[in-house]
Amino acid sequence: MTRMVVRRLLIGVFVMWGAASVIFVIVRAAPGDPAAVFLGPDASKEQIDRLTAALGLNRPLYEQYFGYLGDVLRLDFGQSYRLGRPAMDAVLERLPATIDLTLTATVIAVVVGLVLGLIAGSRSGGVVDRVVSAATIALQSFPTFWVGIMLVLTFALGLRLLPSAGVGTPAHLVLPAVTLAFPFTAIVARLTRSSVTEAMREPYVQTARSKGLTERQVLLGHALRNSLIPVVTIVGLQMGALMGGAVIVENVFAWPGLGSLVVDAVANRDYAVVQAVTLLIAGIVMVLNIVADVFYTRLDPRIRTEAGS
Repeated sequence: MTRMVVRRLLIGVFVMWGAASVIFVIVRAAPGDPAAVFLGPDASKEQIDRLTAALGLNRPLYEQYFGYLGDVLRLDFGQSYRLGRPAMDAVLERLPATIDLTLTATVIAVVVGLVLGLIAGSRSGGVVDRVVSAATIALQSFPTFWVGIMLVLTFALGLRLLPSAGVGTPAHLVLPAVTLAFPFTAIVARLTRSSVTEAMREPYVQTARSKGLTERQVLLGHALRNSLIPVVTIVGLQMGALMGGAVIVENVFAWPGLGSLVVDAVANRDYAVVQAVTLLIAGIVMVLNIVADVFYTRLDPRIRTEAGS
C-alpha cells in the first residue's frame, strides 16, 4: 500500500509539472497584452512598457518559464496585478465556495445515482431498467448551462421556491448543486446499473439465494459491495471534473467560487491567478485520485494483494 501511494505521488510530481508547463504556454499564447488590458485604451506606450517590465513580460520566454517554475517550487504563485495581492491568496479565498458546491453536487449525484442504478440493475431488462437507462442518457445529453437556465426559470422565476443566484442560505446552494450533479448522476447510475447486473449473475449471489436470503438482502449485502468498486474510482475522478465544470455553473448562478474568479482573470489576462487556479485544481485532482486508489485497494482484495507485492 505504501509503495503504491509513493508511486502515485511520484507520478503526481510529473503531472503537476505538465500542468504548470501547459498553462504557462496557453496563457502566453492567448491574444492580448496584459499591460494594455489592465491600463485601458487611454494608456500611453510608455505606461504600457513600464507595466510590462514590472510584470517581467519583456524578458525572453524561456527566462519567464524557468523563473515561473522556480517560484512554484518555492510555493510563490506570483502577484495578481489586477487584485493587488498574492494570486494564491485570492484563489484560496474563493476555494471554500467551490468545495461546498462540488461536495454537495457529489453527494446528490452519488446518492441518486446509486439508487437509480440499484433499481435498474436489480430489474435488468425490465420496464424500470429501460426507463432509468433512457433517463440517464437524457441527463448526460443536456448541456449544463441549459439545465441551469431551465432550473432557474422553473423553480426560481416560475414557482418562486428557490433563489436564482447568490449565496447566504442553504437554499442558494440547491439549484447550482443540482445543475452540476446532473451529468455526474447519470454516470454513477449507468455504472452502478452495469455493475449490479453483472454481480447478480455471479455464483456467490446464487449461493446467497440458496441460503434463503431475500432479494433485498442479496442486493444490499452481497451485490452492492462489489458493485461499489468501479463507482468509488469514478467518483474520485469525477470530483476533479466537477470542479472544472463549476466554472460554467458558478457564472450562471453568480456563485462566488473559483469559476467566476478564473473567468474574470482570463478576461483581464491575469496570468498569475489563472496559473494558480490551474495548479490548485491539478493538485486536488491528483490527491483525489490517490484517495480513490486507496479505497479501491481496500474494497478489492485482489488489488490489495497486488499493491502489497
